[in-house]
Amino acid sequence: MTAISERLIVGLDLPTVAEAEQAVRQLDGVANFYKIGYRLVFSGGLEFARDLVRDGKQVFLDMKLLDIDNTVAEGVENVARMGVSMLTLHAYPKAMRAAVAAARGSGLTLLGVTVLTSMDEQDLQDAGYEYDPHTLVLRRAEQALQAGMGGIVCSAAEAAAVRKIVGPDMAIVTPGIRPAGAERGDQKRVMTPSDALRAGASHLVVARPIIGAPDRREAAQAILAEMAAA
Repeated sequence: MTAISERLIVGLDLPTVAEAEQAVRQLDGVANFYKIGYRLVFSGGLEFARDLVRDGKQVFLDMKLLDIDNTVAEGVENVARMGVSMLTLHAYPKAMRAAVAAARGSGLTLLGVTVLTSMDEQDLQDAGYEYDPHTLVLRRAEQALQAGMGGIVCSAAEAAAVRKIVGPDMAIVTPGIRPAGAERGDQKRVMTPSDALRAGASHLVVARPIIGAPDRREAAQAILAEMAAA
């Protein structure tokens, strides 16, 4: 169960650091890996991330960086110094190459975001892309591999196809995880924890099914049990 617990990333999608601290206390001994995204970052989440690292927790900083090469590289250098475990950037080839060079020699795992799990084919068309979600995910997975990235972020629905491209060593981090019977929310491409692992995911990001549960600890334990059974 220890190995399985390291593959569950709890999304601290909460408005304040105080609420995130409470969630971490409630999950103590059950979860050890936490995602911090925009919402929390803009309310003191970066210093909170440093606190978690100092407390021996693993942190997935979900910033989805994208900018000119030099700016991406400088940002990645500073993130690497924080000691967090994972950082996301959009899987654009130039940005990925700059980030990989900047993170070289550190313990930071860089993750390329392929296609957001809240987007379907119509959403991509509206955004000006010529590819459907599946095709674009596979194209960006191949580019991430060529750039030397540590892993990618994709829907669990694409995990099996992506694993064939990137091989056994790269991380495949899948958001949009919903236990059986859970509401989808604004996610359009979702999968259960056990199915995601069987498909080739290495890490599962779970936010609302845990953070929004009446008993967060019980919800996390149930998901870990489902993951272990897979």
